[in-house]
Amino acid sequence: MDRRPIGVFDSGVGGLTVFKELEAALPAECFVYLGDTARVPYGTKSPETVSRYGIEAARFLKKHDVKMLVVACNTVSAVAVDAVAEEARVPVIGVILPGARRAVSLSQRGRIGVIGTRATVASEAYPRAILALREDAEVFSQPCPLFVPLAEEGWTDNDVARRVAETYLASLKEAGVDTVVLGCTHYPLLAGTIAEVMGPDVTLVDSAGAVAAEVKEWLAREQALAAPEGGSRPADRFYVTDSPAPFASVAERFLGRSVSLIGRARVAGE
Repeated sequence: MDRRPIGVFDSGVGGLTVFKELEAALPAECFVYLGDTARVPYGTKSPETVSRYGIEAARFLKKHDVKMLVVACNTVSAVAVDAVAEEARVPVIGVILPGARRAVSLSQRGRIGVIGTRATVASEAYPRAILALREDAEVFSQPCPLFVPLAEEGWTDNDVARRVAETYLASLKEAGVDTVVLGCTHYPLLAGTIAEVMGPDVTLVDSAGAVAAEVKEWLAREQALAAPEGGSRPADRFYVTDSPAPFASVAERFLGRSVSLIGRARVAGE
């Protein structure tokens, strides 16, 4: 057994969608979550800046003696996961490959849409991963940068969200995709609106569940689970780089429960 915590890192609050799945799949594990809320969004930043932010986050989580690190951010997973792994010196799992595997397994016709931040889409990480798994697939990508602030504001199912979704998703509907990868951890909060716009014949892929399954599989294989399922565990810890109060409010909406033990993290320049 390995009772050390699992580190979870995101540019803000979107990674809580991954955290929620990890918590459900691994009830005996404890987690340290870091949200870089002072510098969100990452999707508009250069690859060099995203890499620096990811390295700083890994450095912070190393101080908490994490046994593995989950990069719950598509942008970092797309452009900087190797740099994060080099700094972390523990196993690192991103969200790109699990999401790609899930999309390939669910797509009937191999016409797969990918939506994400500008940086994630520009990296072409999802098309590379999908085509490596299924050579005859056709991948259609669309950046949706306004989805992040909409999710953080809680504007996920109103007229504004629907109009934005209709504009962004028009090209994917025209392409006739049968599967859409939600290539940003904020986007599951808009899943209802996205599904409404895309229609009932399109399957949405949230990589959070696939990530949780891969983390659980790795821990079991390496005999690194904290305790038998159902065992007691220490309380989770949450850190943000900006004021904790807004994070606590959004986290309650994401997780469906209140969140305590929120600390202020200093990561820049460490």
